[in-house]
Amino acid sequence: MTTETPRFRLGFLSHVQGRGDDPRRTYRNAQELFVAADELGFDVGWVAQHHVSQGGGGLSSPWTFLAHAAARTRRIRLGTAVTVLPLEDPVRLAEDIATVDALSGGRVEIGVGSGSDEVEYAAFGKDAARKRELTSENLRVLRGALANEEVRTPGFRIQPTAGDYGDRIWQGVFSEAGARHAAAAGSNLLINRAAYGFDAPTDEVQRPWVDAYLDAWNRPHHPRIGLSRFVFPAKDKRTALAQIGDDVHRAALRMAERGTFPKGLDVEEALRRFHSFHGHPDEIVAALRQEKVLPVATDLIAQFNPAVPDHDAALRALELIATQVAPALGWKPTTGTATGTATDTALGTAADTPSPNTPVGA
Repeated sequence: MTTETPRFRLGFLSHVQGRGDDPRRTYRNAQELFVAADELGFDVGWVAQHHVSQGGGGLSSPWTFLAHAAARTRRIRLGTAVTVLPLEDPVRLAEDIATVDALSGGRVEIGVGSGSDEVEYAAFGKDAARKRELTSENLRVLRGALANEEVRTPGFRIQPTAGDYGDRIWQGVFSEAGARHAAAAGSNLLINRAAYGFDAPTDEVQRPWVDAYLDAWNRPHHPRIGLSRFVFPAKDKRTALAQIGDDVHRAALRMAERGTFPKGLDVEEALRRFHSFHGHPDEIVAALRQEKVLPVATDLIAQFNPAVPDHDAALRALELIATQVAPALGWKPTTGTATGTATDTALGTAADTPSPNTPVGA
């Protein structure tokens, strides 16, 4: 494998949530976050697909959303983390992806996953027990369609003609076996903001997954590893907690009702369970420097979910991430084109198998 590693990138993930029942305002505010992230130099803007919200997200049609974002932004890349692949027709999905890619000038990243909500599977007439099988089969068809191969019948290829997706397909995983499966498929890796169902710290749980992925990777280029983390900087911790504490606590209590978290959590334990980095930017930087997965990540993907902060506070948090948090960790805004192919050494990714104790930004 080549020892050249991709340039470290900064991303932002929106679950497109809002307060109240006005979807127009919610979607407008989410679009404004993409515009702001583009102006601040973020490399990638991500959205998450949710057909059933259950307090987790409000976007069922991510590629429609990203088509609009493409028209409002100049250079930021546009991706899904994730599209729930078993519930999609992979040929139709490929057509949507290729269309947004053409409209955006080649800025698309496609992240896929199997989802977890049985209600979603039932609504789409799919068997949740077959989600891994359906994901693998649909990914095979999607890859073929995006490679401009004939799919499903002789003579049919998608239009518009797709660009090169060799290193733009990502898979979200929740286990070591899933990480190895993603590596075998040649997909980039997406790691969730928190590991649920474990008492150990999230980064201690997830680091072996990433190590297994790198161990199983056998392609001639270094893969991208996207690390999603709940990052909310503010003037100080008290200010941050006022913006996010109640939302996170409510989300934790909902998860406790489903058996994912233990019952009776207070706000502090809820924030820990969601692996939250919040407070003054200096506090966040210090905490992220102890993060065990970050030294092997190529992409840091900041999100506010499950919190739904005030829109002005969200904009300010994005600004602090781009101007204080990420630069202290070694990130530099790209000076090249929107394709983001430049390389340099940052965030401890200077070797294929860095030590877990490699200092961030060294």
